[in-house]
Amino acid sequence: MPYPPDMVPVVHLRYSFRVYPTGPQRQSLARTFGCVRTVYNDAVAARRAAYEAGAKYPSAVALAKSLITDAKRTPDRAWLGAVSAVPLQQVLRHCDRAYRNFFGSLSGKRQGARVGPPRFKRRSGTQTAEYTRRGFRLKANGRLYIAKVGDLKVAWSRELPAEPSSVTIVKTPTGKYYASFVVAACDGADLAEPLTDPDAETGIDLGLKSFAVLRGGQTIDSPKFFRQMERKLKKAQRALSRKQKGSKNRAKARLKVAKICEKTRNRRDDWLNQQVAAIIGENQAVYVEDLNVRGLSRGRSAKSVHDAALGMFLNRLESKANRAGRTFVKVDRFFPSTQLCSACGALTGPKGLGGLRVREWACECGAEHDRDANAELNIRREGKRLVAAGHADT
Repeated sequence: MPYPPDMVPVVHLRYSFRVYPTGPQRQSLARTFGCVRTVYNDAVAARRAAYEAGAKYPSAVALAKSLITDAKRTPDRAWLGAVSAVPLQQVLRHCDRAYRNFFGSLSGKRQGARVGPPRFKRRSGTQTAEYTRRGFRLKANGRLYIAKVGDLKVAWSRELPAEPSSVTIVKTPTGKYYASFVVAACDGADLAEPLTDPDAETGIDLGLKSFAVLRGGQTIDSPKFFRQMERKLKKAQRALSRKQKGSKNRAKARLKVAKICEKTRNRRDDWLNQQVAAIIGENQAVYVEDLNVRGLSRGRSAKSVHDAALGMFLNRLESKANRAGRTFVKVDRFFPSTQLCSACGALTGPKGLGGLRVREWACECGAEHDRDANAELNIRREGKRLVAAGHADT
């Protein structure tokens, strides 16, 4: 749907690039991560203390003054002055937003799953520090200048579509560093040429046996990245559990576990991006089921549902479709795509838990159906009906 020039929706996209800090720069970043973590934990502790005392929660402005400005003048927190104040101020904003999300979740004003209260940040795990425009600068030689860190070498894999508004320096559990830029873009910014083929549209029936079934019975097999690495991960986790806490051997074992998890995640991300790009590039319209992924992940197949990353796939597909100017429609999750006969419209398909094992079935009208191909056709027809009726955002 075209928008007036002054009403074009703006989306914020992240572009991440690997960075290679030098030895002194790694020390400066470690100092920055530690200060960011300390300020965040101090803010959480201050608000917990206020809650236990029955006092009013301190505001973000009051916390910034007491935990950053005043704290730098004390012997216990004087080292906060050794790093840029920008990431310290940003982490207080993040803490304030986390509490607002928590209270909004309690009151029901915030949509989505329930959100718990903020917890203390740990030294282990992913470390981050966010810089706004006054804390970083992109230089002409391709380096990224970070305040009180220096010029970082960046492995640019593509160009940024616009001037970034912020950058987050990330250190992963495996010791890799990334620069994650936030760029404002408009829906349709990656507008692709419209496809003139009337058959350039597809429904998508998602599942676990086959990841997705597209138009014409085209099947995308589920890669099952976690299942492939599960035995290796279990072995590494058992070895980690036997190591003495605080020992160097435990640190090595923890790194091994982190590398396995990172490899699994990276392979899944890359595969999902490839599938999304292929589907959007080949279809002018895409119709999908509005799956209750959270509900599916609570059942007996929870591990397989998480491994398939169905929710992540749908989110990326919708985002890519909007930016490319493609039609994207979600069909109601209660629409009986599997039970409905695509030939006569009768609800004679497999039902209930027992019907999950039925892959082929015959309708009373004489039509024989493949379960997934029939569901894809029904989803596509329902999606086209919603578009024609004006009940879908396109």
